[in-house]
Amino acid sequence: MKVYISCDLEGISGVVAGPQVRAGTEEYKRAQKLMTAEVNAAIEGALAGGATEVVVNDSHGFMRNILIEELHAEAQLISGSPKPLGMMQGLDDSFDAAFFIGYHAQAGTAYSILDHTYSSATAYRVALNGRTVGETGLNAALAGYFGVPVALVTGDKLLTEEARSLLGPIEAVAVKESCARTAAKCLSPEVAHRLIKEAAQRALRKQGRPFVLQPPITLTVDFISSAHADMAELIPGSHREGRRVEYTHDDYLTVYKVLRAMLSLAASVK
Repeated sequence: MKVYISCDLEGISGVVAGPQVRAGTEEYKRAQKLMTAEVNAAIEGALAGGATEVVVNDSHGFMRNILIEELHAEAQLISGSPKPLGMMQGLDDSFDAAFFIGYHAQAGTAYSILDHTYSSATAYRVALNGRTVGETGLNAALAGYFGVPVALVTGDKLLTEEARSLLGPIEAVAVKESCARTAAKCLSPEVAHRLIKEAAQRALRKQGRPFVLQPPITLTVDFISSAHADMAELIPGSHREGRRVEYTHDDYLTVYKVLRAMLSLAASVK
């Protein structure tokens, strides 16, 4: 059984503010260790649940956060960026389940820790077929494209509620409960690790269903600035209205790549 793990940083217990997720600070160094430890808990649970291969994709920022020297020896790590599939690099139809560890809620979620959708600097709202989604929904749809169900998500309580609303009664671990965008009541690492390990093991016993979008698939991105939309509409086949840019295609892999291209183009505006 093959398990794929995509791991972010904002949803790790103890991580609550910007300096912790930006390289170059002492707080970031601590956050790296906390992130690596929660990923290890998920790996241990996966192995206990029958996984024979685990691939971990570092999915935060420049994607060189996980400390490989402290990562569980049975896992393989995909590190660095840019990658063709970004947060989902390495996933294909050979995997049996996907875990999203340390994820955060979509942009605009009140009180949720460091809420955003891919780019806090450019994207105000992202939707698929009219439904607002965050990174959980966007990445779950790509897993579904490959026929892989998302079996476990971890992050703050609002993230777990978002994931279950979209994906159904999957395993979800809330490692903290937000009280503001940069403050939360956090579980101790020891408790968070135990809950994640147990949930990961349970997750592999369930017969989860992939999250699959029916074509045609329309991507809608509301940008923070019209200057961002100026660049995003350079994608052939896109349609623009004000700060909103839309793109429709039958193939979700294409849609996913278009989103990444739009956000990269938008980020080129200083």
